[in-house]
Amino acid sequence: MSTVYVTREVNFNAAHRLHNSAKSVEWNQSVFGKCNSENWHGHNYTLQVTVAGVPDPDTGYVIDLSILKQVIHDHVVRHIDHKNLNLDVPFLDGIIPSTENLVVAIWNQLSNALPSGKLYCVRLFETPRNSAEYFGPINET
Repeated sequence: MSTVYVTREVNFNAAHRLHNSAKSVEWNQSVFGKCNSENWHGHNYTLQVTVAGVPDPDTGYVIDLSILKQVIHDHVVRHIDHKNLNLDVPFLDGIIPSTENLVVAIWNQLSNALPSGKLYCVRLFETPRNSAEYFGPINET
């Protein structure tokens, strides 16, 4: 049987500030603009997690979507929903919480937590028009 890709979508809200403490105030304001506000800013994020695999012959599932929902909640959403991504989330400590960095960090939280299937893609929408996706370290050089 062929590989099937199953996606679960969840939403969360979080605040952050894009800021590189190794750079000057001027540099940060120039590079990050409004996203560098000292008073933070927030987003209504949409997270899509895609799992790949061959459907189980007994269930027809690559992964039970209710289990995937719980894994995403336990390993990601409960840690970041309604949080300050710069201050409140241990797995983001020391990371500039850009959408690009968030998809890698979320991948790392989920990659070994799935009971079946294989994590294929983490896609995060910061806004309806801005997103990043990550397919894991296999394709990195």
